[in-house]
Amino acid sequence: MARIEPFEKYSEKYEDWFEKNKFVYESEIQAIKELFPKVKKSIEIGVGSGKFAVPLGIKIGIDPSPRMRKIAQRRGIQVIDAIAEDLPFKGSQFELALMVTSICFVDNLDLAFREIYRILKPGGYLIIGFIDKDSSLGKLYQQHKEKSLFYKIATFYSTKEVVYNLSKVGFKKYDFKQTIFHGLNEIKDVEPVIEDYGEGSFVVIRARK
Repeated sequence: MARIEPFEKYSEKYEDWFEKNKFVYESEIQAIKELFPKVKKSIEIGVGSGKFAVPLGIKIGIDPSPRMRKIAQRRGIQVIDAIAEDLPFKGSQFELALMVTSICFVDNLDLAFREIYRILKPGGYLIIGFIDKDSSLGKLYQQHKEKSLFYKIATFYSTKEVVYNLSKVGFKKYDFKQTIFHGLNEIKDVEPVIEDYGEGSFVVIRARK
């Protein structure tokens, strides 16, 4: 229960963050869109309130937080009560799975990636958007972790650590995009999206089954 507690208690604050950091949010969506292929059946793992699923056209999601599920359902997402490590789907069901800022809240990353690999069709995509722990924002979040409502319970990863864990499960063919090159308070417009990783705080990885 610990990992969903902040999302239950502070769902309004979660929603407010996207309003206050509108350009950060738009930059992150843009970075994901640049790696988002045309697919018919996709799912978001840790869909939250649907803030990413809706603009990306994803209709199905899983999330363990009842408050978040309720908000996502109001936004038209079909949300199932489940966790990433135990997905209630048969194998080879989806062409694409998305995880945005949710890997840091997963208890067992290896098991989660194995489950996602299982439910993807051969050649299917996993797209992950996350704050790189080696980036300026990642370091800042870790320094102030104890004071954060949400990140207090988070485990941060570097891009190399995420790729290592994906490869272990069998994923391959990686593509990278990055954005968020300034402090959150300094961002007054949509940030550029560039190839690769190592400069931007928000990294998007696309891997294939």
